[in-house]
Amino acid sequence: MPGWVEQGVAEYRKRLPRDFALEIHEIPPGARGKNADTKRAMALEAERIRERLRGNDKCVALEVTGDTWSTERLAREAEAWRLDGRDVALLVGGPDGLDPGLSSASEQHWSLSPLTLPHPLVRLVVAEQIYRAWTLLVGHPYHR
Repeated sequence: MPGWVEQGVAEYRKRLPRDFALEIHEIPPGARGKNADTKRAMALEAERIRERLRGNDKCVALEVTGDTWSTERLAREAEAWRLDGRDVALLVGGPDGLDPGLSSASEQHWSLSPLTLPHPLVRLVVAEQIYRAWTLLVGHPYHR
């Protein structure tokens, strides 16, 4: 990731309290090339993601076809996640999206935008929005 992405994400992670922590686990993408099998690459990515998941994680697929949420809706969802007591895994697919099996196994589907966003922007936007949702929940003035 570019330095500006790492710096931005680090700043938001630093601001979040321990009980609202944001961890990022990068999964290497499946091999792609001129004659690469895209379905196989996506299946490999899904396998790598599944290896990182803990058995009880609540999976939320970040996909362009998911539901668009306002910040207020994200705050409500985040509070529900916290009350659920499970860790939440926000899943982002590789260059061709999320494997269909992993997508269908996800409990929720969230779209940041109808636009296709590059992975560095997704990472930064998610970190900022998670922080913003937390500030809304605790009445911090950042959200205003």
